[in-house]
Amino acid sequence: MSKQTRRKFKGDFKSKVVLEALKERSTTEELAKKYELHPNQINTWKKEFLSKAASVFDEKASDADKAREADIENLYAKIGQLKVENDFLKKKLS
Repeated sequence: MSKQTRRKFKGDFKSKVVLEALKERSTTEELAKKYELHPNQINTWKKEFLSKAASVFDEKASDADKAREADIENLYAKIGQLKVENDFLKKKLS
């Protein structure tokens, strides 16, 4: 008796199948035959993809905001340091 192993699919394959399913040029059953999958699997991937679609843009925006805030904080720190050095040098010249 042979033991069947579960097939594992990479993200690029899943996204390719889901995007093709979202185009609706062919039915889920046709895609299932084409990619040798069960139609329920395609529908599951499609639901997961759609539920996480909005978070893709939110994460990028928050990462960009965090990076921008860190840059601003570094710049303010540098400005403060330069102001202290400038004031010190003014006192020494007087």
